[in-house]
Amino acid sequence: MAHVEEKMTVERWPSHPETASLEGKNKLTGFWIFLGGETALFASLFATYLALKDHVPSEEHLKAEQLFHLPLAFVMTMLLLTSSLTSVYAMYHMKNYDFKKMLTWIVVTILLGLCFLGLEIYEFTEYVHQGHTFRSSAFGSAFYFLVGTHGLHVLIGLGWATLLVIRNMKRGLSVYNAAKFNTFSLYWHFIDVVWVFIFTVVYLLGVLG
Repeated sequence: MAHVEEKMTVERWPSHPETASLEGKNKLTGFWIFLGGETALFASLFATYLALKDHVPSEEHLKAEQLFHLPLAFVMTMLLLTSSLTSVYAMYHMKNYDFKKMLTWIVVTILLGLCFLGLEIYEFTEYVHQGHTFRSSAFGSAFYFLVGTHGLHVLIGLGWATLLVIRNMKRGLSVYNAAKFNTFSLYWHFIDVVWVFIFTVVYLLGVLG
């Protein structure tokens, strides 16, 4: 009997559960407005970095091409892009009403994000040991503001996803929490897109000149 009831629930599951309720539609609209503000924020940080990246106090101070480790930045990029793909898998299973697989892929996304954050902390530590700090130059301030702000967004996203998993683990899937999972996924994709720009503008152009 329980099996039949579950089957009926699956059959009634909407093709777009994230917008099946008015609350879900409002969340999606509000989130796009929020992303507009976030885009303006990062655009300002990118403009500041481009204006200050060549401002160092002396010739002895390390510049981008001497400082950045492109292989490390590439590994970080692959980790974050892969985490974006796993969040897509999670949303695919959400739309197919497979709660366990959705949670599994979100946990994988969290783990990949943690690996990325760990490498970023390692990278910052290495730079500080080499004298490249937030206060060492205008270049340092602009770099840490831009990359650090992105790192903070990654940390917020990881906390968000972890809370979603913990709070809904025993509740199962509904149109109410489907909207929340979908909003997180969109946020995570935004973080990934911003990092692609950081990798290109900061690391790739910095090393290649």
